[in-house]
Amino acid sequence: MDKQRRELLTALTAAAGSALLPGSLSAAGQAPAADASARETVTGIGGFFYRAHDPKALEAWYHEHLGIAMTPRKKGDPVWRQQAGVTSFSAFSEKNDYFDVAKPWMINFRVANLERLAAQLTAAGIEVKLDPAAYPGIGRFAHLHDPEGNPIELWQPE
Repeated sequence: MDKQRRELLTALTAAAGSALLPGSLSAAGQAPAADASARETVTGIGGFFYRAHDPKALEAWYHEHLGIAMTPRKKGDPVWRQQAGVTSFSAFSEKNDYFDVAKPWMINFRVANLERLAAQLTAAGIEVKLDPAAYPGIGRFAHLHDPEGNPIELWQPE
């Protein structure tokens, strides 16, 4: 793991530990306490949009293997509700090789049990590369690709 990535995730994990401190995010994911001088900010990620060669097949893959319900198309369709938690939002140098330089994005999903999900994906014929290291104060990682070659990182926070 490169130094920039380690520092970012260390700070993110530390911030998660202070989630109930005054002026920080609450456990319910609420905005920080109001401050007359504070400016309005976004409250979280409301969507992730990407291009695909076969959108329906790729959506089905994410639903089947990672449990993500896609955007509802009609009333009554399920919607994916993620658990409250920390989210890393960071830009990487276009020359950084942490993930494939030919891909403009990599999505990182928080997971509760990395070993179990990796075994489940492997049993489904999906190649998963578990990082053998455990990063103190950060957690553990695994990497895989969706059927169209887009990089996915799984993160089990410490």
